[in-house]
Amino acid sequence: NGIMIISVTLNKQTKEIMAGPEILTRGFVYVRESENLIENAKVVVTEALEECLSRRNADWGKIKMVVKDSLGEYIWKTMKRNPMILPIIMEVE
Repeated sequence: NGIMIISVTLNKQTKEIMAGPEILTRGFVYVRESENLIENAKVVVTEALEECLSRRNADWGKIKMVVKDSLGEYIWKTMKRNPMILPIIMEVE
């Protein structure tokens, strides 16, 4: 099924996205053939992150779960695939 790694850097104090999301895929899609899929996936992840952060939800476990669920749903609707999704959240102060 492949794997998708999502990395994002968040500011711990302001709860803002500082960098990313960046999406890496392995054994899932060829990036050259799926640029639209990856770009749309970034939008899905960004919207999920912003929704969590707007509620001042600082629980990184919850944020990771929301990212996995929203991206997983998008990929399933788009491709009928179910890759492993690994969100990586880095913090800066």
